[in-house]
Amino acid sequence: MTRTVVESKTKTAIIGFDQPFCVIGERINPTGRKKLAAELEAGDFSTVEKDALAQVAAGATVLDINAGVVYNSNPNPNETEPPLMTKIIELVQGLVDVPLCIDSSVPAALEAGLAACEGRPLLNSVTGEEDRLELVLPLVKKYNVPVVAISNDDTGISEDPDVRFAVARKIVERAADFGIPAHDIVVDPLVMPIGAMGTAGLQVFTLVRRLREELGVNTTCGASNISFGLPNRHGIN
Repeated sequence: MTRTVVESKTKTAIIGFDQPFCVIGERINPTGRKKLAAELEAGDFSTVEKDALAQVAAGATVLDINAGVVYNSNPNPNETEPPLMTKIIELVQGLVDVPLCIDSSVPAALEAGLAACEGRPLLNSVTGEEDRLELVLPLVKKYNVPVVAISNDDTGISEDPDVRFAVARKIVERAADFGIPAHDIVVDPLVMPIGAMGTAGLQVFTLVRRLREELGVNTTCGASNISFGLPNRHGIN
């Protein structure tokens, strides 16, 4: 059975089909959270501290860390995001002992997070886009960490599950070229909203089965995407 190992300094989380369900807490992300973004820009980390503790108390196995703040004074994420990522990771590691997931579209921020992390974090993420593969996979290899592989490429997110599977297979094969084993690839098959696509739920179950049986990889997903745009989302989820 495929097992993906993620570690903090003192704790280990194992992602696998024969393992307990792994919950990745994603509250520490300023995207769409204007109050948090404003706090981080002002150097206020009180919400980060509160969210880190609350998520672990609620049962999160891993905490996702995203430092994607757009600064008014300096909108260049290549300059602003890496030091902020380092600061947040150091802060969170001082409060909780669960493994971390470093989440950024900025390669320099990913590497800053990898350098600051104790243990073996999960890297989030790589896609099937050529430039992204060439930037992220060397970091995965260098730091010997597992990575989230998102099933979209230069053409965007396909509604065809066979296309999304093909993108995942491409990422796994390219990772192998770098000497990265399949058990360190955690594929996100992309949950589509049932409000726009009635077969979205069935697609995900089919994709997860294929990813497990044909590629030998573990999977992750934003399960709540299934209810996007619908009323009573909590009940549907």
